[in-house]
Amino acid sequence: SHQILVVRWKLMSLCLTQTKLTFLSRYLNNWRRLQDFPGRRTAHSGTMEDLLKRELNTTKLRPIGGGGGCINRGEGYETDHGTFFVKMNGERGARVMFEGELASLEAIAATGTVTVPKPMKVLDDPRGKGAMLIMEHVDMGGLRSYADKLGEQMARLHLYNEEVAKKAAAGSSRVGRGGDATPAYVSRFGFHTTTCCGAIPQDNSWSDDWVSFYAVKKLKLQLDLVEKDYHDKETRELWPQLERKLPKFFEGLEVTPSLLHGDLWGGNAAENDKGPVIFDPASFYGHHEFEMAIASMFGGFGGRFFSAYYKILPKASGWEARHELYKLFHYLNHWNHFGSSYRGSSLSIMKSLVKDY
Repeated sequence: SHQILVVRWKLMSLCLTQTKLTFLSRYLNNWRRLQDFPGRRTAHSGTMEDLLKRELNTTKLRPIGGGGGCINRGEGYETDHGTFFVKMNGERGARVMFEGELASLEAIAATGTVTVPKPMKVLDDPRGKGAMLIMEHVDMGGLRSYADKLGEQMARLHLYNEEVAKKAAAGSSRVGRGGDATPAYVSRFGFHTTTCCGAIPQDNSWSDDWVSFYAVKKLKLQLDLVEKDYHDKETRELWPQLERKLPKFFEGLEVTPSLLHGDLWGGNAAENDKGPVIFDPASFYGHHEFEMAIASMFGGFGGRFFSAYYKILPKASGWEARHELYKLFHYLNHWNHFGSSYRGSSLSIMKSLVKDY
């Protein structure tokens, strides 16, 4: 449909404008690979069609259009029971990625703070080694009229766990699971399952300390991948210096776990006539400031979004340095996904944090 094509074009445009030539080359290679994975050209026939009809309990299965992003592609289907959206990826590890996305969507939906597509199930792709995620189909367009509302809703999402804590009886705190009908207070940093930021699995094992969680399971994980693929001397030398300084950025600050979307760049938010919608999450419980780093990158969100957010959750002392520290994760993540065009930004932040703070 026209709406779907508009959304597809806007999401692809946002994705493509993130980067320079290196990104474009890698994006096109990924796109060709995903287009050509087994059965792609007969996606609506044979075992694929049979599987979807069985899982959706439908005799009608009519494709209504879809699109592709940096990692996955998708297709909308009209069925006997309404419309559904199927995300597909033909790579090994796709099931882990989609199971993490399903758990993230469930966790966010359970808070009732912001709209996400309702996930249904993850299936192995019968045509090969990949997997697919079936979810609710949502008509949506670019975020315009509801940018300020999304800012408010994201602040409420980030405060939700704290509100649960305030209502919890003394001694009743426990690590909750995101899919519970009534989420329990989560007292630690992490998540109950692996999620993927892009295509890279994240170590979400629980931790009591945010600084060590972020150092080891976010930054060090990305830096290890950089070392493996690029053997970059400067990052290798800068990291120990930066790691020693990390506690300084959090002096006098009490960080409480907030449920995060985890990858809230502009291409993962939209709206319809009911309000804003966010999607493609890589959730975990972490510092709420982490979310605003990616939201300010690659075009980011407009001023109305940030004004509404910070009106509810004001910036704390030392925010500027931590904002750069959180942007570092995303530049490293992009370096690992799309190549060394992100090396300069990563090194610039590392040098600045070591020298200036």
